[in-house]
Amino acid sequence: MSEDRKLDVLRAIVEDYVATREPVGSRALVERHGLGVSPATIRNDMAALEEGGFIVQPHTSAGRVPTDKGYRLFVDRLSSVKPLSGAESRAIEDFLARAVDLDDVVDRAVRLLSQLTQQVAVVQYPSLRRSVLRHVELVPLGDRRLLVVIITDNGRVEQRTVELSTEPDLDVVAVLRARLNVAAAGRRLAELDTVLAALIDSFAPDHASLVRSVVSVVEETLAQESEERVVLAGTANLARASGADFTHTLGPVLEALEEQVVLLRLLTEMAEDATAVSARIGRETQHEGLLETSFVTTGYGGDGDALARIGSIGPLRMDYPGTMASVRAVARYLTRILAG
Repeated sequence: MSEDRKLDVLRAIVEDYVATREPVGSRALVERHGLGVSPATIRNDMAALEEGGFIVQPHTSAGRVPTDKGYRLFVDRLSSVKPLSGAESRAIEDFLARAVDLDDVVDRAVRLLSQLTQQVAVVQYPSLRRSVLRHVELVPLGDRRLLVVIITDNGRVEQRTVELSTEPDLDVVAVLRARLNVAAAGRRLAELDTVLAALIDSFAPDHASLVRSVVSVVEETLAQESEERVVLAGTANLARASGADFTHTLGPVLEALEEQVVLLRLLTEMAEDATAVSARIGRETQHEGLLETSFVTTGYGGDGDALARIGSIGPLRMDYPGTMASVRAVARYLTRILAG
């Protein structure tokens, strides 16, 4: 059996099983696919694929279904990820472009991806700790209060109010604003500890209280926002596939999806994959509750250094080319909007 024909037969089995949800037999392959060989040869090829662990016969006298190993080979040998149509691309861009802030962008992206794939969509929220500071604004509010506004490169805006012991000196506030932006703008927020500490020492002792209060609220904001989180949409989509795709109840899958630490671990590990769009299939997720699922993800929000990841979780029997195309497309437009 040649390597090319093995891939052709496996590809045909995967495509048919994804489309029909039924085990695939040799007769169906002959009828639906122009493989250019006899039914007897197809049966021999299927026997070789089964011996290699790429397909399995779920029941006696039944056809074959792909295994985790078979899906992995299929995904690895995809020659390219098919692009979305022009109409689909324009619809994605228009829907995301109407977002009013970062929260709205993330919410729209996760809902859109779940609709495109009819699976569970996952968006990792960009953490302030991995963002670059664009600007810090200080706004006196009167009544001994000062508004601190932190703006990052991914469009995130955090506002905190500082309570002061006396009315702030407007000239000192202006100098502090200028020095803070000169020292910190363009730096990753995780690198600001040293910069902020040095800033306090650059002011006269009688202004130290004001500077220390502003620095403290910035540091507290970064500490509060350092925890990673993910946003989910489309968990109900799994129910439509449960009868054919999950041998047990959906309970373990849903429980795993509720554990953000599980999803964050997978997203972190997949960020290290060399491929632009990566997939973890079945047992590769290394979580008992996700053994019958696949997770397709890619990075977004950065130029060569993604701020976070977006992905889709569905049954092993998913449309891998279509899912990968949708994940990549939403990530691309998400990146473009955040950079705008």
